[in-house]
Amino acid sequence: MSAKYYTQFILTDAEYRDGNEFCGIVELNQPMEQRTDRHDIEAILARNFDLKQSAVRLVSWSRLH
Repeated sequence: MSAKYYTQFILTDAEYRDGNEFCGIVELNQPMEQRTDRHDIEAILARNFDLKQSAVRLVSWSRLH
């Protein structure tokens, strides 16, 4: 079962210097666990942009119902 999340994050990679803040809906194949830590979420977002985890800074993340 998929799960949707509203997220806001900043990409700190030099390639995104002029437009580096993003927000929107992220859909995952399965829901994240309640105790998922911010680094896990940043890693998922980074993989989506083919970046290192250190290039993503999570601002907010909340599940949509």
